Amino acid sequence: MSPDLESMSERLAATPVAENGTPETEWQRWFAERGRWPGVDLSVERLVVLSAHPDDEVLGVGALLTAAAHRGIDVVTVCLSDGAASHPGSPTLTPEQLADRRRDELNSATAQLGLHPSRWCGLPDGALTEHEEEIEVIVSRVLAEKPGVATGLLAVWAHDGHPDHETVGRCAQRVGDRLGVPLWMYPIWMWHWALPDDPTVPWHRVQTFDLDDEALTRKRAAVEAFGTQVNPLSDAPEDAVVLGPHILARLLRDREFVFV
Repeated sequence: MSPDLESMSERLAATPVAENGTPETEWQRWFAERGRWPGVDLSVERLVVLSAHPDDEVLGVGALLTAAAHRGIDVVTVCLSDGAASHPGSPTLTPEQLADRRRDELNSATAQLGLHPSRWCGLPDGALTEHEEEIEVIVSRVLAEKPGVATGLLAVWAHDGHPDHETVGRCAQRVGDRLGVPLWMYPIWMWHWALPDDPTVPWHRVQTFDLDDEALTRKRAAVEAFGTQVNPLSDAPEDAVVLGPHILARLLRDREFVFV
């Protein structure tokens, strides 16, 4: 990935996720005008998939992971944080209860996709920048489990705008560079704050994976498993929905995107 790209946290902060961001209709119009990108080529035997929060990998590349597993690739998903900070101040669930719920949701979602349960690391949601060394150790150990197997890394994008996402992406870059492991990255919040043909996004590095109707139906079911995120916890403002329809529209389209 281009090392000169700045963090996009300020752009995400300037466009809160409760606001509409860039509409999916605008993205679809640009996709039609721009044409196709190359398809994703996961030429590995084992794929270690890193998410900052329990839902990132399902939202970003859930269908791609199912397809990889069906091809015989050993897909290992690793969730770095406990997801406990998605509803700060919630009167309904304590952070500990929310973490437990989100772990159960992730297990249900990965089962919907035909994947093994994700490895749960339990680092503090919202504070992954304080645990970069620990994250690199975790990733290195997972990669070292099968040294004779051609392995790749797939991580949330290092310039996605969310500090936790960017931390996981940076760690993946450093470990991948150090060990000579190929790396792909998937965006999540980029679709919210970026614009079509945005010069801060390395569009020339994009590869895509097309979803047929069956794959999209399966991914939708997996996303619905994240009840704490796609539905409000209660009527209290602190319990508002995290992944509103405007966000899901951008993540439940018929193509998934990665950067190489």
